[in-house]
Amino acid sequence: MRLKTVPTASHILGHFSSRWLRAGPSSGHGCRSFSSSSWKLSNERKWSTPLAKQLYEAISTTGPVPLASYMRMCLTGDVGGYYSGAIGQSRDQFGTKGDFITSPEISQIFGELIGIWLVAEWTSQGRPERGVQIIEVGPGRGTLMNDVLRTIQRFPPMANAVESIFMVEASRELREAQRRLLCEPVTPANVSEVGHGGTSKHLGKPIVWTETMKSIPKESDKVPFILAHEFFDALPIHSFQSAPASPASVSPEPLPESRSSQTQKSDDDSRLAMEWREMMVSPTPPAAIKPTSTSSTASGKDDPDPEFQLTLSSGTTRHSRYLPDSSPRYRGLKQTRDAVVEICPDASLFAADFSQRIGGSTKHPKANPSGAALIIDYGTSNTVPINSLRGIRHHRLVNPLSLPGLVDLSADVDFTAIAESATLASDGVEVHGPVSQGDFLEHMGIRERANMLTKVVSKDVAENIDKSWKRLVDRGPNGMGRVYKVLAILPENDGRRRPVGFGGDVGT
Repeated sequence: MRLKTVPTASHILGHFSSRWLRAGPSSGHGCRSFSSSSWKLSNERKWSTPLAKQLYEAISTTGPVPLASYMRMCLTGDVGGYYSGAIGQSRDQFGTKGDFITSPEISQIFGELIGIWLVAEWTSQGRPERGVQIIEVGPGRGTLMNDVLRTIQRFPPMANAVESIFMVEASRELREAQRRLLCEPVTPANVSEVGHGGTSKHLGKPIVWTETMKSIPKESDKVPFILAHEFFDALPIHSFQSAPASPASVSPEPLPESRSSQTQKSDDDSRLAMEWREMMVSPTPPAAIKPTSTSSTASGKDDPDPEFQLTLSSGTTRHSRYLPDSSPRYRGLKQTRDAVVEICPDASLFAADFSQRIGGSTKHPKANPSGAALIIDYGTSNTVPINSLRGIRHHRLVNPLSLPGLVDLSADVDFTAIAESATLASDGVEVHGPVSQGDFLEHMGIRERANMLTKVVSKDVAENIDKSWKRLVDRGPNGMGRVYKVLAILPENDGRRRPVGFGGDVGT
């Protein structure tokens, strides 16, 4: 969906944790209790956004909500969601005038190399002559797809094999921006069973917009090439912390009387029953919030204290009883007191969907697995993400629990969880990576492409090209080439062939 050049999660946690992570007395339902004296807010209280008021009213009725619910409402809620509605006015989240800038907008070379990757993978899979689908989830302004299609246009055999292009986008405003960029100006929008559509100005093939992947049929004769660039980081996460189980739910077996008290204490600690508690979102008491003028809030120059806070549930929740048991990676941490894990169920669902479209499944068998998925995002590859929630506004970090609907929210992607979900969903796929974005782009030839472009432009333009591609591969501590990673899902071939950008070449 988007890429943001921001500090690492450790910097974010150090800056915000003491302010927005709180603990407090809880009710027996695993949520912080609401008393009329504690949570009754003045009728004169002014909320920073319409969504903030809606969130407060909902939480006042139902009690604290999971972090994932808060993120979902902030990003795609009907009332002023960050992507689904701009609170009564048009707003561009992308670019120098927005909140963050994406890799495709830093340099056209990025999208061109993704297009080359698709052509190379199509070639390595025997150049199928029909049924090719190009699917992008969370396409932003459409910049990446525009460069990809423009590149594929230069390879007529693959261009002719493309049957249709699908854009999975929840935002009505962004769908319209994408259509203006990707379609012929004279082509009117049309509606199909899948969604709204138009005709690609590059390939002359139909482009269809849909709000969900479920709207795109899974067909055994299709060759889907799926792109997910800065998409997974915007999916809602649940956060859990391990804690001793409540005494009422624990019935430990007695230890032998012959053991010393020290040994008994050690064994008691090791055998202590643990449970997962969930991080919940609740309103911040009015007395803890400093007033901020409307003009400064609108400009973003003086962000107010957050109107919401994180609290730890007093007991288990329906999510904490299920999600941390979904993988041995999480189950292994349960006995570690205060261990924290972030889990994104939606990420697993999307990874499974990609995998089944490529490799087939019991419900949708595919005799000849084909296609590929390329996932580019920032996150972890060998650890479970923790404390990674971040808020971005006007190209800087802000408290993620402030200004609901005006702040972009994201979290680190768990690439290992994505790989696990993909391989479990279909026996017909294998996963490559993740590799660093810097390595991927270097192997794809970003340096050579940049050198080629600088020879045919002015000196000033050449300098911008040089700065842009080097920014994409920067391997410094917070450099994009190091922080961002690339993962590929391919048809199963017993590891005999590595894809381009992951150590392989076309057909090898």
